[in-house]
Amino acid sequence: MLTLPEIVERPAQAYAFITFTVRMDQMKQPADEGFPALFSWLGQRGIEPVGAPFYNYRRINMSKTLDVEAGVPIARLVEGEGRVQTGMLPAGKFVTLDWFGHYDGLMGANAMLIGWVRLTQTELDMKTEGEDDYFACRLEIYETDPSEEPDPEKWQTRLAFKVKG
Repeated sequence: MLTLPEIVERPAQAYAFITFTVRMDQMKQPADEGFPALFSWLGQRGIEPVGAPFYNYRRINMSKTLDVEAGVPIARLVEGEGRVQTGMLPAGKFVTLDWFGHYDGLMGANAMLIGWVRLTQTELDMKTEGEDDYFACRLEIYETDPSEEPDPEKWQTRLAFKVKG
């Protein structure tokens, strides 16, 4: 199930992340490798996440590779170390929708949101160079922890794409 798209204001947010370059058939790698390493790094430093983990798609080339950050929001900016980097998600207007269901349905949810963006002529904060699309901030926020809710039909994922301006 999908909610209707809406444009919301999001504040800037400190976050910690690990970057991956993957093909579409490797999209589980950032979650399987990145999230455990990220949560371990945060735990060793006594840093508590302040929200749900997410993917931040920085570059997409569907026929080749994607640059994806496995990230988690934190209360304040700290120094990164090793593979773990830190930064700020930008403030601004974001077009959002929520998907309820298994992660396998996210490609369709993304396609629906992109279709809505085109239909409404909403301009995303992105640029295209050749076959690559670069995004200021394009999030898939995994609101439901599968270890707490085993039924994938009840999982909630929020898509949030930064709008230009």
